[in-house]
Parts: sequence; C-alpha cells; structure tokens
Amino acid sequence: MKFEDIKNDIAFRKIFGNENRKEVLISFLNAVLLLNDNKKIVDVDILTPYQLPDLKGGKGTILDLRARDQDI
Repeated sequence: MKFEDIKNDIAFRKIFGNENRKEVLISFLNAVLLLNDNKKIVDVDILTPYQLPDLKGGKGTILDLRARDQDI
C-alpha cells in the first residue's frame, strides 16, 4: 500500500480539507505545533483559499483555514 505525502497540498486537502474531518485536523495541528493548555486549537474554519485584499493596492493572500484557540 502506498501512502501519500501529506506535505503535498493536494494530499493534505484530500485528507484534512473538509468539514467532516475537522476534529482530525484540529488534533493534527495541535500535535504538530506542540500546542498545549490554553493555546490549543479548539475550532477551525476551512476557508476559500484565495483572499482578495480589503484595500486597493493591497496584496492578495492564500489562506486555507482560520483557527481559534482556547483563550478566546
């Protein structure tokens, strides 16, 4: 059996990129980022990856998710 490399953007999105897998994504992020106590991620919003700038002349960004920690 061949495993996909989750560092690949397409594989990562396939594994973690849907609303039904939010808990797995949160657990993965907390483990990889070594977050603990009130810094642990408790919720994520999976977003449209391309964000247009708010101001004219601003830079566009690529953002896949927004995370909230316990300290909100």
